[in-house]
Amino acid sequence: MGKIHLHNCLHLKDARLIAVSDVSEKSLLTAKKAGIKHVFKDYKDLLKDPSINAVIISLPTFLHAEAAIEAAEHGKHMLVEKPLSRNTIEARRILSAVKRNGVKLMVGYPLRFSPSFTNLKNELKSGALGDVQIAIGDYISTGPFFPRDEKSIPKPVPKPVPSWWFDKKLTGGGALIDLGCHMINLLKWYFGEVDSIQSHLGHRFNMNFEDHAACALKFKNGTLATLNVGWFAKYQKVKVDLYGTADHASATLRSPSLLDYAKKIFTIDTSSRFYKELEYFVGCISSDITPYPSGEEGLEDLRIISTAYKNTF
Repeated sequence: MGKIHLHNCLHLKDARLIAVSDVSEKSLLTAKKAGIKHVFKDYKDLLKDPSINAVIISLPTFLHAEAAIEAAEHGKHMLVEKPLSRNTIEARRILSAVKRNGVKLMVGYPLRFSPSFTNLKNELKSGALGDVQIAIGDYISTGPFFPRDEKSIPKPVPKPVPSWWFDKKLTGGGALIDLGCHMINLLKWYFGEVDSIQSHLGHRFNMNFEDHAACALKFKNGTLATLNVGWFAKYQKVKVDLYGTADHASATLRSPSLLDYAKKIFTIDTSSRFYKELEYFVGCISSDITPYPSGEEGLEDLRIISTAYKNTF
């Protein structure tokens, strides 16, 4: 995600990327090749630069709280990749620091900026579907198990994955928190507050975290939803189906996957969900308005996920 954000930031009209931080020398070299003069191995050194107005935090989940709080204390607005943190305790600490220092925080949920899901939201809002009784949200992908050596395409081979991704203490969970937060946030955007949630957690790969999950949600407006997430598939599928009293409608993520974006990093698509997300974030800072999805939304998503982990069937 950091590589994708780096690329899109270079093409923003109303913002200028002036610094990058990463512990990886390879990543810093990528930034230098992209024309970034100021690179740091320690992000705390980057935060000391008074000319920086905002930062993008694209770190492993267990580092979100520390980095976000540090950024807030240095007066930096921030876009934090989802999930906001590992749990609600860390999320509350982040929001407290944000409020105390008067900075803006946005959580990175790019599906909210995908044309297909935005159009579905507008169709729902228009009343064309009537009262939606049933919703189905699917986010199935390869997760950490996809082959990462793009040079070997079309016959990709496995490549080592960062070990933190397989440590539940560092991630906060498995596929449910990683992919489920996307869909929970999206369905909340459509239907409002969640009244209850139950889940079934699957362990195809016999690890101490779930690699797939199915959840049943009830919204306070009466809509019933089924959420399916998983890390087991060769190909990605992201889709929402809505069934209303007047009509039904669906939306599917048709833009390239993260791997496709990584392969096409030297092209730019200003209609992509990632570019639109950054463009909106910059606009909110420039106009001094609260960005959405907000930190409060990120906290609520984590509360719902925490309940899902407890309410299993």
